[in-house]
Amino acid sequence: MVTENSKRIVMDAERIDRSIARIAYEILEDNKGADDLVIIAVRSGGIMLSRRIRKKIADIEGVVIPMGILDITLYRDDVIMTDKKPKMGETDIPFCLNDKKIILVDDVIFTGRTIRAAMDALIDFGRPRVIRLAVLVDRGHREIPIRPDYVGEKLPSSLWENVNVILSESGGDDEVVIL
Repeated sequence: MVTENSKRIVMDAERIDRSIARIAYEILEDNKGADDLVIIAVRSGGIMLSRRIRKKIADIEGVVIPMGILDITLYRDDVIMTDKKPKMGETDIPFCLNDKKIILVDDVIFTGRTIRAAMDALIDFGRPRVIRLAVLVDRGHREIPIRPDYVGEKLPSSLWENVNVILSESGGDDEVVIL
């Protein structure tokens, strides 16, 4: 159980909302609009964030871009290092990825291994024109050379700390906390 004394709030609702707005504007600027743009959420941390980015883009551009959800369980490089049976989630990408500009979305980037797995999985669904990465939090400590294109906040943290993104859709207040 997390107590108020063991967590430090590093982003509140207002800061999260501003970060999402900035990410949406940067995505549209870099891609010169929303043509051929799709959002793919990394299950599960990227789903709520993807929906918010998608809504913000719709508010700005007046178009709703396609969104899919990607489960990377079988692509993880640590799945064979445990005796536990991995818990699979559903992948739902109801459109073709060929020649699309993909915005891959996750809540936090840490070592980069989750994103590497996500890119491997995406290639099994087609050949996108480009894959760009959007994250709310970049906490550093990369183990492989992957960096996000769109970042809400860079929050350096120690290896033993946990960074959690809590959004109201999951029943809490919007905040990013370091535990």
